[in-house]
Amino acid sequence: MRFQVPQFINIEDKIFGPFTAKQFVYLAGGAGLCYMIYKFLPFFIAVILIILVTAFVASLAFIKINNKPFIFTLEAAVKYFFGSKLYLWRKNTDNKQPTTNNKQEDARSLEASDIAPRLSESKLKELTWSLDVKKEIKR
Repeated sequence: MRFQVPQFINIEDKIFGPFTAKQFVYLAGGAGLCYMIYKFLPFFIAVILIILVTAFVASLAFIKINNKPFIFTLEAAVKYFFGSKLYLWRKNTDNKQPTTNNKQEDARSLEASDIAPRLSESKLKELTWSLDVKKEIKR
């Protein structure tokens, strides 16, 4: 038996003309809120609020950030601003080396530091110069 596999399952259907169900709900709710603001507030205050509500509703309905609807970005912003934040910083004021009472451990640490050779600046310059010269000769 052959079954038809659905394609494009992550794309919403256009139900109300060119709008999806979510877009239609945002736009209808915004239009209703704008009508209520117009009816109950003085004209000059209402115009300012209607412009703000229209911009917010249009961004909810049409703007996508990183291919996600604006509502997800808005939710993340609200969680960030109103959520609890915990910042920890521990200043290390102890610059002292831990002391050991065991003489064997002290001797081992001294031996380990004596193993690594120390290079002076002039010796380091000589080494880099000799490496550069050998590279030039090989070419």
